[in-house]
Amino acid sequence: QVQLVESGGGEVQAGESLRLSCAASGDTVNNYVMGWFRQAPAKEHEFVAAVSLNGGTTDYADSVKGRFTVSKDRATNTLYLQMSGLSLDDTADYFCAATTVVSGSWRQIELYQYWGQGTQVFVSS
Repeated sequence: QVQLVESGGGEVQAGESLRLSCAASGDTVNNYVMGWFRQAPAKEHEFVAAVSLNGGTTDYADSVKGRFTVSKDRATNTLYLQMSGLSLDDTADYFCAATTVVSGSWRQIELYQYWGQGTQVFVSS
């Protein structure tokens, strides 16, 4: 069973970049489809990005496509989310998640079995 711990959140100005990390322990990231979700104040969880077992295939929400990049690093056993061109709408708590279920929609929150505790991103103008 994998344990996930996010880091890298903070406050940035609009237009700036930030990289979130999700350190995995107890198992290797390549055994899981992994994703990032976010939850803005008073809103539901929203899919952000996901990456396949071997890291070769990715999926992004339309709202972040072209600005965010999800990746895995087997050597550090870490999932990353590189965010650029941040806007006020990106303010949220960001969560990483992992699942052993490789079929189905990676955008469905119910697919994921393991979750981190979240890291907060605040974008100011």
